[in-house]
Amino acid sequence: MTTKTITINPVTRIEGHAKITIHLDSRGEVDDARFHVVEFRGFEKFCEGRHFTEMPQITPRVCGICPVSHLLASAKACDAIVGREIPQTAKMLRELMHMGQIIQSHALSFFHLSAPDLLLGFDADPAIRNIVGLIRQQPDIAVKGVRLRKFGQELIKLVGGRKIHADFTVPGGVNKVLTTAQRDEILKGLPEAFGHAKFALDLLKSYQKAHHDEVENFASFDSNYMGLVQPDGALELYDGNLRFCNAGGEIVHDQVPPSNYLDYISEAVEPWSYMKFPFISALGYPQGMYRVGPLARLNACSRIATPLADVELKVWRAKGRVQASSFYYHWARLIEVLYGLERAQQLLESADITSTDILVPNEPTCREGVGVIEAPRGTLIHHYWVDADGRIEKANLIVATGHNNLAMNRGVQAIARKYVKAKKLKEGMLNRVEAVIRCYDPCLSCATHAVGQMPMRVELVDASGQVLQTLQRDSTI
Repeated sequence: MTTKTITINPVTRIEGHAKITIHLDSRGEVDDARFHVVEFRGFEKFCEGRHFTEMPQITPRVCGICPVSHLLASAKACDAIVGREIPQTAKMLRELMHMGQIIQSHALSFFHLSAPDLLLGFDADPAIRNIVGLIRQQPDIAVKGVRLRKFGQELIKLVGGRKIHADFTVPGGVNKVLTTAQRDEILKGLPEAFGHAKFALDLLKSYQKAHHDEVENFASFDSNYMGLVQPDGALELYDGNLRFCNAGGEIVHDQVPPSNYLDYISEAVEPWSYMKFPFISALGYPQGMYRVGPLARLNACSRIATPLADVELKVWRAKGRVQASSFYYHWARLIEVLYGLERAQQLLESADITSTDILVPNEPTCREGVGVIEAPRGTLIHHYWVDADGRIEKANLIVATGHNNLAMNRGVQAIARKYVKAKKLKEGMLNRVEAVIRCYDPCLSCATHAVGQMPMRVELVDASGQVLQTLQRDSTI
């Protein structure tokens, strides 16, 4: 049989370079499906030899989409090397900046990357199934998404000095105070942002009700979950300890200090992907597969410590303690936007937020430091080892997309087995496979640290290994 290639435009709505292979058995049914990340990872290696104080400015360059998350995780790892508690105001300002990152990134994921599927249809013409098509057909919804993301971006700018790659966070604290005028400007934008967040939640819940069966069964599978929690088990995005839960929501490990992550997480490798496959050590590979990110955080936490988001968590859990459908990532993402807004308001209303006590001396006193934060896409780990002069001897980064690698492969398998029943691929099938991946909002360049073209490629392979058909979307970021 001849190989057929179909090029589909516009740009695929993921960040990173990947392909999917779908393997058929002798009957023409799906036997296996794999999500391949084929970028080379080298970022950790070229950090070696740099002074640890440079790392908060080097590591955010891993990615232009979530630089705030890398900035904060890196700074926390450097704080551990400094070995001193940073001032309370510095911690509050860092967390406030982080809430801006959560709000803007989740708004981007939902309105720009996923809403075109939900509002225009998975089988809609690819030429219109994108944010531009959404603007043309439902401009009011698109504008709300843009405005909500803009609020998060402006919050980052007012706190950190600029929206992308701010030099605000440094080992030992921060280097810029928040003025009362800046505080008041952020507070002034909160009411509109709350309105847009609630609108998005209502929109999502309406979709869930109208498409109940598809939502509940969209790449739904059992897994373990990991996320940061507060001492009482409440959702935590900036600080806290790690909690691991199983598919039923039962706690496997709880209140694990982030610095001890290597005692609980191991990494496997496969010959068909450059990205590693983390798993819970005690459960083995691949049984120890776990998910991170919004869905995992809401499955793992006991409650949410802000009132409006906690009410929405109860609605989210109405049918059960744990949600296994990958579609619920979208819903959880919007609940976290609401939490981010509430938490930002709490921080802004504290008298300490404009204090000038923001930095401690940053000479190295420890030879090792771990920084962990809940990035929008999930748990982000920065681990640095330094020599006596503070120069990096070794660096280890585990990003959310790496944690979710096994789960994304499981999701691709589930959707392929449901929709691919013959030797003929349709564009709508490709889009549903992509939609599973978009549930996780992956950042593949973040996970593998490479640049360049980033297409999505799907191959249909028969039982003998022959490629029957190829579908590809050419993409650049």
